[in-house]
Amino acid sequence: MPDILTLIPARMASTRLPGKPLAAIAGEPMIVHVWRRAMEAKLGRVWVATDAPAIAEAVETAGGAAVLTRSDHASGTDRIHEALQQIDPSRSAGIIVNMQGDLPTLEPMGLVAAVAVLLDDRSVDVATLAAEIMKPEERDDPNVVKVVGTPVGPSRLRALYFTRATAPAGAGPLYHHIGLYAFRRAALERFVKLPPSPLEQREKLEQLRALEAGMRIDAVILDTVPLGVDTAEDLETARAMLTSQPKNEPRNEP
Repeated sequence: MPDILTLIPARMASTRLPGKPLAAIAGEPMIVHVWRRAMEAKLGRVWVATDAPAIAEAVETAGGAAVLTRSDHASGTDRIHEALQQIDPSRSAGIIVNMQGDLPTLEPMGLVAAVAVLLDDRSVDVATLAAEIMKPEERDDPNVVKVVGTPVGPSRLRALYFTRATAPAGAGPLYHHIGLYAFRRAALERFVKLPPSPLEQREKLEQLRALEAGMRIDAVILDTVPLGVDTAEDLETARAMLTSQPKNEPRNEP
């Protein structure tokens, strides 16, 4: 089995909730909660990639590992690619998980499920997550990204398109895309060398760059959508959800 490396990009300059990686939830910064979730998946090494020394210090204080990157990256994918060069110059990691730093309620089994797709099917370049949209108001919400795909197995879609529109038309479920990606290393390295694609620029969704380049993305369907913290209201919800949960003490692997 290839070595697996989970990287969590985190920056302070969020447009809707500045400084959110350090926002306190149940007595700890949000980025520490995300790091703990990744550690609980037990997939191997976990690092936070950040442009902010304060974020790195918070992670390291909790027992984790962090690496400083440039501040001018256009996306989290570009940030984790820079971090990868620093952390793994020997190229031992064959699968790279990009876990967003604002998903403090994502269950660790979501990471495991995404990686399992790459381990089981060599034709897949990138694996991600989705969940059926259950709230009627989310069907037409452009902030809820939908994945349009065709079933290729139990609880799994081959992604054909990602969109902010309400799609596909007609009767049947719609799926909320969850922004976690498991890349084969070669796929990640190819992706970051590609220029932004026409549909990516139109929809403002970087995963379309991979599809337009002919790369295959499969999505594992989860039972529920984890809370993504984008607003002050989301932060209060996360605090309510996590305050009563017991805290484990994972330690980063050497």
